[in-house]
Amino acid sequence: MRRISSAVHIHSTVDQVWSVLTDFERFHEWNPFLVEAAGRAEPGARLTLRFRLPGSGKEMVFRPTVLESEPGRLLRWRGRLGVPGVFDGVHSFELIPRDGGTHVVQTERFSGLLVPFTDSIITPSEQGFRHLTDALKTRVESSGVRGVSGWSGAERSLQGEL
Repeated sequence: MRRISSAVHIHSTVDQVWSVLTDFERFHEWNPFLVEAAGRAEPGARLTLRFRLPGSGKEMVFRPTVLESEPGRLLRWRGRLGVPGVFDGVHSFELIPRDGGTHVVQTERFSGLLVPFTDSIITPSEQGFRHLTDALKTRVESSGVRGVSGWSGAERSLQGEL
């Protein structure tokens, strides 16, 4: 198993962050990693996600299934490459009210037989996660809805720093 993550603090409410995060039809306007998305943030729903790997520009399409969706708190889906156990990923966004704003933690846990051989996907995805959380912060904060915090900057962490 391998885990990657990125986190950011957003000066806005969990409801505003959730609204942007689940407005899949607008991902192409702001999201540099998940450049196209369709579907509903409801358990059991299938999403269509096209992501672009930083550096290479390589794009891949996955059709994950939403596992959990708790508005304003948690969105989690599972994607698979082929049959279960070959290359699976469980992706989640956790929204935590903190310091008058929202702390967003994005995580993916990869498992399966191919994980040791997928550095060409996983390593650039770490950078893509940072790009996504930074772009989410910019999108939400530029919408004009702010929390009451005096928080002064983005907080970002990768695996091992959380």
